[in-house]
Amino acid sequence: MAHLRIALAQTNPVVGDLAANSAKLLDWTRQAAAGGAHLVLFTEMFLTGYPVEDLALRSSFVDASIATLEQVAARLAGEGLGELPVVVGSMDRAGLAPRAGRPEGAPLDAVALLHRGGVVTRTAKHHLQNYGVFDEFRYFVPGDRLPVFRLHGVDVAIAVCEDLWQDGGPVAVVGKAGAGLLVVPNASPYEREKADVRLELVARRAREAGCALAYVNQVGGQDELVFDGGSIVVGADGELVARAGQFREELLLVDLDLPVADREPGRTAHDAGDGSTITVDRFVLSDEPVTIDSPVTPSIAPRLDDMAEVYAALVLGVRDYVAKNGFESVVLALSGGIDSALTATIASDAIGPERVHVVMMPSRHSSEHSVTDAEELVRRQGVNSLLVPIDGIVTAFEKEIELTGTAAENIQARVRGTVLMGLSNAHGHLVLTTGNKSELATGYSTLYGDSAGGFAPIKDVPKTMVRELSRWRNAHTDGWFRMDVARPIPANSITKEPSAELRPGQCDTDSLPPYEVLDRLLDDHVEKDLGSAELVAAGHDPGLVAHVVSLVDPAEHKRRQYPPGPKITSKHFGRDRRLPITSHRHETT
Repeated sequence: MAHLRIALAQTNPVVGDLAANSAKLLDWTRQAAAGGAHLVLFTEMFLTGYPVEDLALRSSFVDASIATLEQVAARLAGEGLGELPVVVGSMDRAGLAPRAGRPEGAPLDAVALLHRGGVVTRTAKHHLQNYGVFDEFRYFVPGDRLPVFRLHGVDVAIAVCEDLWQDGGPVAVVGKAGAGLLVVPNASPYEREKADVRLELVARRAREAGCALAYVNQVGGQDELVFDGGSIVVGADGELVARAGQFREELLLVDLDLPVADREPGRTAHDAGDGSTITVDRFVLSDEPVTIDSPVTPSIAPRLDDMAEVYAALVLGVRDYVAKNGFESVVLALSGGIDSALTATIASDAIGPERVHVVMMPSRHSSEHSVTDAEELVRRQGVNSLLVPIDGIVTAFEKEIELTGTAAENIQARVRGTVLMGLSNAHGHLVLTTGNKSELATGYSTLYGDSAGGFAPIKDVPKTMVRELSRWRNAHTDGWFRMDVARPIPANSITKEPSAELRPGQCDTDSLPPYEVLDRLLDDHVEKDLGSAELVAAGHDPGLVAHVVSLVDPAEHKRRQYPPGPKITSKHFGRDRRLPITSHRHETT
């Protein structure tokens, strides 16, 4: 057997910041060298950040990525790190002739091997995702190579992210190529229960290829996506060898005993089992074996439980959106209810309560406990607070224009939105909206009122989960959070009857079923795309199905105008779900 110490750099790049990402690559490679690593693995498109979306269609950006890759290879050698091979994701181009239906410039979601001051080889993702949040056929052309490089007597193959998830393609020929280790850079975004699926997939592919597999995943927030890390190394038998933590940057060092290579260098073509041919390009970096005098103990980070995962994803999503977009502070409306209480808590845990500003804006319909519950949260968390009674402002509107019913109620929400946006303009705060997924699904948000803002931390969190998360946070704290406060949410905010308080005695259940019932129906309709007849067949009450479905689709225009927010479910209102606003298709039972 031969030996290798690999370093998985589970890192948080910034989209478009080639200079900062290059500096991070140098720093983390330096750390890996200090840890005795023989190979360093960075994530998918690390140099450019991921996803780059339509930046991929700008030739200037692709050119900058290619130039930066060559520069960083030279800088590694210049700083004495050239002997340590580095696998890193970037953008390249295929050099194909322009034609209709092909992305301009034929960009590639590429991975390169850097060594001794140069780019030794390049490859590209073969399977391009075109589902869920991904539109990669719009941006890239597929690769058709499997590089296999010999390092200290071990043959190491490189594939990219989705190539692991799909049958056929480069991963299907790894076994034929005789590799002892398959390394896979990834940028796989978080959603609930995905980590177990990943581990099962990685283990299965390792067994199919007959080799160890190192899966390094991006971490951090990027607009509506949150990348959760959780990088994995498994043996050829699929057994877990090492795992990095979730939602944090980490350099994971792993010692592996691997088979000695016995294939000759060269180039061979293989049927990939998906209608394509994959060229295996085998070459040698070094044949000399290495010894590991002081083995590292494999680190297997424990998995977070379900609510801890979701809460961590929301905190990281807010933290990175604030930091990467240059905001110093946030502001939100604090009503005393559970949605605004949870939003304030997430913000305080993300950036620290000293940078969180809350505005209490009671109206004539606000209950006494709404103000006292909000004041209690301010006391517990230490956030900055401002009291702005809105009765006088609403009365001024009512004097000038006569409105009744919902139109009159919505004046209150729009006054509050105007106050928040004014404070944002004056002080540079990012406005956080506080609506949850159940409200967005049924259209229970006021355009240019409670929907006005820049980021929506709980837009993908159903109402029942809002309560679960609030209870979870009151029972837990974590050194990773910026607020070291136990039980930050007043109990009354969690237990009281939900109400928008826009008219006397109003409760959400005046027009909606109990959220425990509603959220089950919405899960089947929104997440699983069940139509009315299928919902009834699944056991939902026909009258309730007709009522709820009649609320969901007509509210699409509101959701399109709602701010971005972190994706935690399989069907996020945003990149995941794209229904037409103008549509005469109506579900009927």
